[in-house]
Amino acid sequence: MIEVVIKHTDAGRIMEIVRELRAQGLDVGVDFDFNYRPAVYNSDGWEAVSPKQTVFTFYREKWATWFVLRYL
Repeated sequence: MIEVVIKHTDAGRIMEIVRELRAQGLDVGVDFDFNYRPAVYNSDGWEAVSPKQTVFTFYREKWATWFVLRYL
């Protein structure tokens, strides 16, 4: 299991990437999973404590390598 993190990318672009992966024949839950995490802000709401990020988890190394070369 290999995790790849994409930071500072909105949910719309992440869903485009997921659709592209599925069009390539990869299946969610079999070949990869993903978890979108919105930004976390401090108590005044102006400063991000943690940026928005998505963690892609690949279950075969070849797909993680291909993903990194294509999207990062």
